[in-house]
Amino acid sequence: GAVTGALLRWQVALQLHDQYLLANILGSALLGLLVGLPGNHRRQLFLGIGFCGSFTTFSGWMLAATKKISMGDWTAAMGLIGGTLGLGLGAGLFGYLLGKNLSNKSLFG
Repeated sequence: GAVTGALLRWQVALQLHDQYLLANILGSALLGLLVGLPGNHRRQLFLGIGFCGSFTTFSGWMLAATKKISMGDWTAAMGLIGGTLGLGLGAGLFGYLLGKNLSNKSLFG
């Protein structure tokens, strides 16, 4: 899962000019969904730790914010940090609630 996540992250960064916000939000939603679904150890490892772990990168996000700060663009840096935190938490919660809702409907039981 890590190879696939890393390759997709590379393409998102390449196509969107190193914008980390979208990948981090999508990864948060997927990870929330995985946690909300009934436990499947292999799925959790492959998609959760492998794919999501390499698709969403804290170090890349911080590097992007640091570059913006070093160029004096504090507004963009704080927007990236605040936006990623706020939207990431919201996406994670949405995915988690969706997973719980799906699991309650016995689709994955």
